[in-house]
Amino acid sequence: MIKSFSLQSTLDKETIDITDFINKAVQESDIEEGMAFIFVPHTTAALTIIENADPDVQKDLLYKLKELVPRDSRFFHFEGNSDAHILSSLIGSSITVPIENHALWLGRWQGIFLVELDGPKKREVGIRLVRA
Repeated sequence: MIKSFSLQSTLDKETIDITDFINKAVQESDIEEGMAFIFVPHTTAALTIIENADPDVQKDLLYKLKELVPRDSRFFHFEGNSDAHILSSLIGSSITVPIENHALWLGRWQGIFLVELDGPKKREVGIRLVRA
């Protein structure tokens, strides 16, 4: 089963909690146990699982990412967004989450986030649910 959804980022760099979108796809399926494979088909966005209880964790992530690969570094890529390409490669474009009892098996403080690295842009997220 493959589902997808689109969303619009609003900032150059931001985190967007997509946990509810993924949970909805799982709940609409008939999969009791299995795996959710989540993928973002963009070279300047990424996916990660981080704490969703304290928004300062997301702020800290973005702060350190900007510090790690600053936009104003010297790059060869003519579009001026090599920082976003590099960060996307480091973070990754997919994650896998187990499904148990017809729900995502995430820790108490975990959420699934799209990491926008070159926005604002319209983004698509794909979900493949596989029965165990």
